[in-house]
Amino acid sequence: MNLTASTAVASCPTAANGDPMVVNCVAYSTVTGQRLRDITIAEISDVLKDRNNFVWVGLHEPDESLLERLQEEFDLHELAIEDAHTAHQRPKIEVYGDSLFIVAHTAQAVGGKIEFGETHIFLGKNYLVTVRHGASLSYQPARRSCEQTPELLALGPSYGLYAVLDFIVDNFFPIVREFREELQELEKDIFEDTFNRETIRNLYELKKNSLRCASPWRRCRTS
Repeated sequence: MNLTASTAVASCPTAANGDPMVVNCVAYSTVTGQRLRDITIAEISDVLKDRNNFVWVGLHEPDESLLERLQEEFDLHELAIEDAHTAHQRPKIEVYGDSLFIVAHTAQAVGGKIEFGETHIFLGKNYLVTVRHGASLSYQPARRSCEQTPELLALGPSYGLYAVLDFIVDNFFPIVREFREELQELEKDIFEDTFNRETIRNLYELKKNSLRCASPWRRCRTS
């Protein structure tokens, strides 16, 4: 398998509210850890009036208008919103008062190519917002896993953050396996009697992609 790099848009399901940019918007109880109900963006501030609630929002490539609505609902920092408007951010963790803004790189092996993307995450005491750009699987499996352990989800949005980051890292393992298989094939080609420039090119691409995928947090910077 020849794994070459590209950047692509991952498909995402349409949310219950009909807006394809809002994959999920759900209220939870920190008392029971139970899912309360799906809500609209406009309902967020009313739901959070109860201090025993928190909201987990999943977005896919939102436009500026939607991000500005979320900034108003959660009082998100202006600089973090500015970063979230566009992809191509470096991996980082930034602290804004009692909230965090995190950028994590993502990758998928699709059709013999490595497709790269990134996720921006806003974490506060009563909210978790994930913003997916480019190649990234939906985080609905991470959400479902959390909902199956309400005693841990009762800890609040920080447990949701753990589940999302764990899901991101787990998705790098199939790519690493593909790299290992391709390297074994390239090793056979390298020691052939006939020189093949294509083998060298494929080896260079493999090295480049391996370095990019080796650790999504290797270059992570805290500020």
